[in-house]
Amino acid sequence: MATGYDRTPSVSELVDPAGGPGIAERRATAYVLATLRLVVGFTFLWAFLDKLFGWGFATPSERSWLNGGSPTRGFLSNSASGPFEGFYKDIAGAAWADWLFMLGLAAIGVALLLGVGMRVAAVAGALMYVMMWAVVLPPPNNPIVDDHILGALVVVLLAVTHAADTLGLGRAWKRQPLVRRNPWLI
Repeated sequence: MATGYDRTPSVSELVDPAGGPGIAERRATAYVLATLRLVVGFTFLWAFLDKLFGWGFATPSERSWLNGGSPTRGFLSNSASGPFEGFYKDIAGAAWADWLFMLGLAAIGVALLLGVGMRVAAVAGALMYVMMWAVVLPPPNNPIVDDHILGALVVVLLAVTHAADTLGLGRAWKRQPLVRRNPWLI
């Protein structure tokens, strides 16, 4: 049985008569958003793994979490500035902050890569990005916006556009009884 994805669409199918995006444009958009979801998910998971094992990219081996290092101490105690400096320096290196940060990185990364729990991942990811933005205020390259704000908007965009439905488990996840009873888990 052929589906719409098994054949090349006709010219009339490519363009919506009302002038909206046709099938090809919608399909391309879905794949671009899915790819963006995978890339952002990988950045979260990579940050977790590098801080956990100290692979020498952002975290040297001797400062890895497994070797007794703190994933929050260095950045928060050395980089914090602006109106929240005291708050961030106070929590730098706290065991609860390390655990929360690492669990957040891992959970957001896995959720985005698999395409499950996108709403929760979007809220948590956006919150994490905004908190990282707030560590250094004002940002050094722009008085208001930096890449953390862009990241926060991207994770929200990925959730609201159902980017997990393409190249992810989003469709199957949404059919699960628990998720159907609790739509916030989508």
